[in-house]
Amino acid sequence: MITSTLSAFTSGIRLDAVPAAVVTRARFLVLDLVGNIVRARHDAESTASFINAVRHMGMAAGNSGVFGDCCRYTPSGAAFLNGALAHSLDFDDTHAAGSLHPGAAVIPATLAAAEMAGAHGADVLAAIIAGYEVTCRIALALPAGEHYDRGYHPTATCGAFGAAAAAARVFGLDADGVSDALGTVLSQASGSLQFLANGAWTKRFQVGWASLNGLMAATLVREGFKGAAEALEGKHGFMRTYAPNPKPERALQELGSVWELMNTAVKPYPSCRYGHAGIDAALALRKAYELRASEIESVRLGLSKSGMLLIGAPADKKRNPQNVVDGQFSGPFVIAAALATGAMGWDSYQLLADATVRGLLPKIECVFDPEIEAEFPTNMSGKLTIAARGRTFEQTVVVPKGEPGNFLSEAELRGKFAGLTGAVLGAERSAALADAVLAIDTTANISSLMRRAAPLMAARLAGE
Repeated sequence: MITSTLSAFTSGIRLDAVPAAVVTRARFLVLDLVGNIVRARHDAESTASFINAVRHMGMAAGNSGVFGDCCRYTPSGAAFLNGALAHSLDFDDTHAAGSLHPGAAVIPATLAAAEMAGAHGADVLAAIIAGYEVTCRIALALPAGEHYDRGYHPTATCGAFGAAAAAARVFGLDADGVSDALGTVLSQASGSLQFLANGAWTKRFQVGWASLNGLMAATLVREGFKGAAEALEGKHGFMRTYAPNPKPERALQELGSVWELMNTAVKPYPSCRYGHAGIDAALALRKAYELRASEIESVRLGLSKSGMLLIGAPADKKRNPQNVVDGQFSGPFVIAAALATGAMGWDSYQLLADATVRGLLPKIECVFDPEIEAEFPTNMSGKLTIAARGRTFEQTVVVPKGEPGNFLSEAELRGKFAGLTGAVLGAERSAALADAVLAIDTTANISSLMRRAAPLMAARLAGE
């Protein structure tokens, strides 16, 4: 019932039947992800490993594009690289209630399938919307918190199903075909939180692999492959195997009338979403009271249970980040960077050894806060309390910047995109790419959009 209903929804979705607000938001989410990919292709420390491995495995000789890259790849190589790069900066979209990043697995698989099939942009955007719904609704049914407690990374596990559904929709598979694709990717759904132990790059890898797996599953079914029935709700299906107390029916609640894509947020800061409310509060308090790092005596960041798991504990480790991944998942670091500099951007990770930031880290404590827990999972809230000048300054942020109830404007989204892509593409080419992405549903040839994201020098050499 669950699998078949989501499959029918996916196969039947048409862009002209989707609410205009959902279509507009979907365009924005694609724009946001593309910006992340372009920058990560050139500025993430794990990228060289990804690119070289793909080349050595023969996945760099094809006709599929990777944003920010002048080379062409096989479809599987493109899906993997775009997916891994999308998640490499930890600056990609988030779904609070599902506790995941839906776009990073779904969009790359959809675009790779579109290049394979020569699909029109309207079908591509419809498929992306369906992929978001499948990914987020599966996470809600687990629910995500209990899935997390078992050590799974829902962006990779649930994302594989969304990627498979979206790719299947691009290929024009019927409801049974989509169901078979979900039944096939069931055997490929994986993703572990163990990366938190040492700042491993596996978090990025497993999201790219989820995208590739989704594409593979849909391609197998397109060629006549038979997948397992009841992939989601079955006795040995995903929900009952990967979580102790699933609520499968939650995946279908108000399907087609409430769009989980609209409950997806865009990050203004390149770090774990659980720290964003604290960053908002730190920036606001710093500006309002002109606080200086040297005046700060102590800082307390109140978090939910899930927030503590990812950015608060163990305290000694979080106060001593050794690399970018450590910093992305350190509440003390992101708060220290915001308080010390008045900003928290990708370049903030150059401050990992900065004396001012290092001086603040021991003063910052992350604590479980029942009031913040009460807001979860609806909101990834946070409460920041700063002791300075013999006074206490406190601010609670219930809805962080970028959340659906506090979403970024188109101008802000374009600003984030330009900030990520301008150094790679140049201002003019960056703006043209943004325009093209925001018109994706009118694009007859997705490959032309992918080629717009080649670096400026490479583009000139190619005669564009």
